[in-house]
This record gives sequence, C-alpha cells and structure tokens, in this order.
Amino acid sequence: MKISARNQLAGTVAAVKEGAVNGVVTIKVGDHTIKSDITMEAIKDLGLVEGKKAIAIIKASNVLIAAGSERIDTISARNQFPGTVAKVEKGAVNGHVAIEIADGAKITASVTNEAIEDLGLAEGAAAVAIVKATDVLVAVD
Repeated sequence: MKISARNQLAGTVAAVKEGAVNGVVTIKVGDHTIKSDITMEAIKDLGLVEGKKAIAIIKASNVLIAAGSERIDTISARNQFPGTVAKVEKGAVNGHVAIEIADGAKITASVTNEAIEDLGLAEGAAAVAIVKATDVLVAVD
C-alpha cells in the first residue's frame, strides 16, 4: 500500500496504555519515542503489543515547528523532536521544511512561507517538530 503522508517512521511498539475507549501506543524509533492516541478497537485490530513492529504515520500538515533547540513544556503536544533544518522548499504560499532529528530520521512539515521567514527556518537552523498524539496514525505489515 502506498499513502500520501510524507512522514512514515518505522519502529517497535515500546508500550501500550489501555483506556476505556482510547489508548496510547508508544513507538520507539531510533533514539526517540512517538506517542499515538488511537482507539482501543484499532489497538486490538492491529495486534499492537510491546515488541511488535509498527510504523508511525504523520501528515506533513499535522507537524508544527518551533524555532530553537528546546522542547516546549507549556503545550499539550506529547511528541516533540528537536533537530536541525535539513531542507526548505518554498512554494507559492506554503513550503515544506524537513527537520533531521538526532538519529538521522527526518520529519517534514508543511507550513506557510510567512512562518518559514518569521521563524528563520533555513538549512542548519535549530528547530523542533511538534505533533499531537491524536495526529499520529499507526500501521503494521
């Protein structure tokens, strides 16, 4: 299956926290963990248990970017990945910004050209990719 989401990060399920309706699945990708808030039905259907291979899927339009190298402790987003801007591609109105995180993985965000300029997002700049757990899909083979 091919999908349009740019960010497809393969890893291993590190933990599953079950709830009444939803659960939180933690996927270990390199040195990072990605948390996904999905339904218990999906967790069971996908057979998500600790040690299972899984892919975290994140649309570029669901990735926020903050300038700088520090995680932001005053927001609710569980997934924050400090790194370095590896690539900036501007379009007519929006652009794509790829952030390389510590283990070499890249997370791409779709943001306005105005945000790219205002945040000083250029190759080599420090930035943090931020993703809400509810914006992370989980896939398995």
